[in-house]
Amino acid sequence: MDAGLILDTLERASERCADPAPLIYRRLFELRPEFESLFVMDTDGGVRGSMLTTCFNCILGLIEGSATQHVIISSSRFSHDGYGVPVQDFDLMFIAIRDTFCSLLGPDWTPETDAAWTDLLTGIASIE
Repeated sequence: MDAGLILDTLERASERCADPAPLIYRRLFELRPEFESLFVMDTDGGVRGSMLTTCFNCILGLIEGSATQHVIISSSRFSHDGYGVPVQDFDLMFIAIRDTFCSLLGPDWTPETDAAWTDLLTGIASIE
């Protein structure tokens, strides 16, 4: 995985959208509409914000080679099953992040950027 391209994506996306959270969650709910009901009690967006922060921390940790992120993803994959998120759907949040950034960058999303994100998502999916 090309860590530089992932970091570049995060930086350029943040320049184009100061708060991508609503876009990311809209994409997540497009992928799995039934997930929206899981956030019914999150009236102030705090849970969504915390979850997204954790995802970004995991992405940054993985590209830096931190083994801690493997533990966090593994335990989160297990615990989210208890919230009604099947194990096979856990990675959809990371996919929604990628899809949102791809949309934000538009023509600046290159085949190399896509390959870096594909590698990242494949790595995340391999964490059990």
